[in-house]
Amino acid sequence: MSALTTANGTLLAANDVDWDKFLPQKLFPALFDTIYMVSITMIIAGFVGLVIGALLYTTRQGNILANRPINILLNVVVNIVRPIPFIVLLAALGPLTSIVVGTRLGVNAAIFSMCFAASFAIARIVEQNMVSIDPGVIEAARAMGASKMRILFTVMVPEALGPLILGYTFLVIGVVDMSAMAGYIGGGGLGKVALVDGYQRFNDAITWAVVAIIIILVQLIQLVGNTLARKVMRR
Repeated sequence: MSALTTANGTLLAANDVDWDKFLPQKLFPALFDTIYMVSITMIIAGFVGLVIGALLYTTRQGNILANRPINILLNVVVNIVRPIPFIVLLAALGPLTSIVVGTRLGVNAAIFSMCFAASFAIARIVEQNMVSIDPGVIEAARAMGASKMRILFTVMVPEALGPLILGYTFLVIGVVDMSAMAGYIGGGGLGKVALVDGYQRFNDAITWAVVAIIIILVQLIQLVGNTLARKVMRR
């Protein structure tokens, strides 16, 4: 078994971990950083993505805000950004991240890149869920004289709310994946612990501990999302 030299000069087997120190000093703070990054990203990207997605749907031909040039422009932008692997996007956004955040490294830099990527992914999910809305419901609201904004917020969004919750749940899990990859730019969180303390130091115990925590976190997110969606769709 490979070994590592500790600060006091003794040899420590690669898979031996002082969990009493490692949990409170590294693993728990990393979990907090991950939850923080995911939460802030979903608040910002969730709103931005909802706006872009609603525009993608409502600016379609024949819809309440029909505008072909804007619809084409939004589709082109979304289709350009979405296919880029997040790890590549992290590198590509480096100069812009430096301008906006002041650094390419750290939690805030990771959040900026995560918000950028997640916004366009959410936008497409919002659009796809709104497409399933019964056109008759929208026409009925139009016939009653409802304004365009009232139709959007009191008809379209509520009609698509159940599927939207499931879509957002899927994206939260995707953002957790992004936060793990952000460890490559020193973004903090569980990804950094798995990369630096686990992979780079050949410590499988730490790597699998992080994997277990991420699995539990994802299961909890999915459970909450499914429960909320069921309650909304039963109304």
